[in-house]
Amino acid sequence: MISEFRSFIAKGNVVDLAVGIIIGGAFTGIVNSLVNDVVMPFVGVIVGGIDFSNYFLPLTSAVTADTLEAARAQGAVFAYGKFITVIINFLILAWIIFLMVKGVNRIRAMEEKKPAEASPAPPPADVQLLTEIRDLLKTRA
Repeated sequence: MISEFRSFIAKGNVVDLAVGIIIGGAFTGIVNSLVNDVVMPFVGVIVGGIDFSNYFLPLTSAVTADTLEAARAQGAVFAYGKFITVIINFLILAWIIFLMVKGVNRIRAMEEKKPAEASPAPPPADVQLLTEIRDLLKTRA
């Protein structure tokens, strides 16, 4: 069972998946920063200075705070502004992945269109015939 487990772990797919998850985790931080620090301020300016992160609906009458963090400390809230930010995060991430896949596909297509490495020219017909005769004589001897 241990050798079976070892061969399972050693397969390239498992290692590739692990690397993908680690890179994805790191990439999530980049996308979160892109959305929160770059995109959302512009979206806020476009829609009139709105900061989505503090948009919420209190679910109990005990919640009277103005910020999401303070409201969560007071009770249950429906944080739809945070949800909008997460949706924008997802759309940006999906767009970036789409562009990356499109770029990789373009590179692969260019690689396929490259002319094949020049293979040596086949020998003339008389040399091929002499080679065949030699090989037949070797097998009979």
